[in-house]
Amino acid sequence: MLGSLVLIWIFILLFFLFVRIQRPKNFPPGPRPAPIFGNLFELNITNPLKDFKRLAERYGNVYSLYFGARPAVVLTGLKAVKEALVTNGVDFSGRPQNLLVSDAADGKGIILVDYGTTWKEHRRFALMTLRNFGMGKQTMEDRILGETEHLVARLEKSAGGFVNPQTLFHDAASNIIYLVLFGTRYDYEDDNHKVYVRCFTENTKITNGPWGMIYDTLPMLRSLPLPFRKVFKNFHTIEKMVLTMISKHKKTRVPGEPRDFVDCYLDELEKKDDGSSFNYGQLVRYIIDLHVAGLDTTANTLLTAFLYLTACPDIQERCQQEIDEVLEGKAHACFEDRLNMPYTQAVVHECQRIAITVPTAFHSTSRDTELMGYSIPKGTIIIPNLASVLSEEGQWKFPHEFNPANFLNEQGQFEKPEAFLPFSAGEKSGQCKRYSKATHTRFLIVG
Repeated sequence: MLGSLVLIWIFILLFFLFVRIQRPKNFPPGPRPAPIFGNLFELNITNPLKDFKRLAERYGNVYSLYFGARPAVVLTGLKAVKEALVTNGVDFSGRPQNLLVSDAADGKGIILVDYGTTWKEHRRFALMTLRNFGMGKQTMEDRILGETEHLVARLEKSAGGFVNPQTLFHDAASNIIYLVLFGTRYDYEDDNHKVYVRCFTENTKITNGPWGMIYDTLPMLRSLPLPFRKVFKNFHTIEKMVLTMISKHKKTRVPGEPRDFVDCYLDELEKKDDGSSFNYGQLVRYIIDLHVAGLDTTANTLLTAFLYLTACPDIQERCQQEIDEVLEGKAHACFEDRLNMPYTQAVVHECQRIAITVPTAFHSTSRDTELMGYSIPKGTIIIPNLASVLSEEGQWKFPHEFNPANFLNEQGQFEKPEAFLPFSAGEKSGQCKRYSKATHTRFLIVG
């Protein structure tokens, strides 16, 4: 019996000796990874943000973790995030593949496509087309204000009863995206609309939760019928619905006279050359990506604003007073009114900051590079901890509390700090230097 135990222990020691993960030369420090599992047990897989903070206090603002055998580098604070994503943006512009989200997307779309020709072509097309169809223009305001009327009507209908604000904001945000993509909206009670939104929200919870981390860390479990398989099922459901919508859309389309984003893409398909990355499969994933990018971010920030304005009636009252003074009897606020509403604009941005809607971003290195004195090999997963930037000491007047003064200067005018990175930064960021659709939506709804 004793001899058997000794043999088992020898086997275990030899196993750990031969399969242990070797850290690359001059790689950022971090906790020692276990064979197979990496640093999975170092993190609370339900909410790893506190662990990211704890590890940064121990190892510094640039440290390493392992997801299974895959190396990752976590960036904490504005200086590290800015040096990687802005100063050395091209080096850190890749997207990690072979993760749950990228596998479900099947290498198509735009959000998770690696930096290259396909991404460049589709990003250029998206920016041009969305500008043409009203992003930052009066037509976009009309869509938002029109949906706001439906939102208010829904609230009035529910007076004296119960309404789930999260569902309500998801429905409203989804419809505004529908209007841009397909030129139409759905009734909040429409069954297809409910399925569409449910699939998106379920996938977000799974991919950002413990089952998503388990899938990313332990490839040997991926074929098992575990909860992360629902992400693929939901994606398949969404794909079929999008294909149906495109098919219906084509029946009323007039080539060369685009009404919306989908029409523009279909026009592009007809004139594409052999080397083009435009195709129907890409269009379906493109639509899904654009919906994903705007749905949860907008809805959850609106939910945060709803919560804090309810909890802080004095802030709500001051916003209302400023809005009333600027509007002078006008029925609606417009985006340009923000210039005369410094306090309201500060509240909108503070809601974005405190919501931490996108706490982390996933990038990868496109080539061997360096960061703050460390060597980072090509293909390393890069995790900018945006939550740390949005609450960093020294970057904000009140980093750990909801306070619009974080966005007001000494004269009471609106001022946006450099550390305001709610959607990341750099080459593959959702952050637009000229204009933020999400901010526009939130400003008009609050207004």
